Amino acid sequence: MQAHADHHDPQPTHADPHHGGHHGPEDFPELPVPHASVRDNPTLPMWVRVKSAITRVMIGLYLPSIFMGLAKSLEWMTRAKTTEEYPEVRPGSKGARDVLRKGYRGEHRLKKDEQGREKCVACYMCATACPAECITIVAEEAPWPDRDKRPKVFEIDLLKCIYCGMCEEACPCDAIELTNVYTQVATSRKEKIYDKERLLRN
Repeated sequence: MQAHADHHDPQPTHADPHHGGHHGPEDFPELPVPHASVRDNPTLPMWVRVKSAITRVMIGLYLPSIFMGLAKSLEWMTRAKTTEEYPEVRPGSKGARDVLRKGYRGEHRLKKDEQGREKCVACYMCATACPAECITIVAEEAPWPDRDKRPKVFEIDLLKCIYCGMCEEACPCDAIELTNVYTQVATSRKEKIYDKERLLRN
């Protein structure tokens, strides 16, 4: 008995685009070509294009400055460094750099004349010219025949002083000056109110 096999013609199969298989160009929708930049896309809102323009301007302004600053930092990093052991090596001493410029205004000093007397005649010119109002003067009669008054009290509050040098400029007797002293340390406010004796010792 001869067996007869049923032969069926193969049916063509179509690939389902949602379940894998081969895809043709017709299975995909046409995608829009992206624009090169925001400004080339006229369909975007105006505020987006304005924001993009501002961003480009800011980048053009700040990026060169940033790179210039980094270059300057690298330049200083490669330079030879000088370290001075302060306070062991004081400015102005041998082998040290002079950090005080000419005309530096430090702490005040009352000058003395050739006879060892204070040159101040209590004329109040320095106290009047002081913009910080940090000078207090109380006059008394001078015991010498060449002047009428001398300061009984002469105080300067160095915490109020702005070291402008107006007192030095206003003095007609050249009795006060600003020195190069700048390292005086105090632990209380009272210590920074210099009286006449302290100013004469400066």
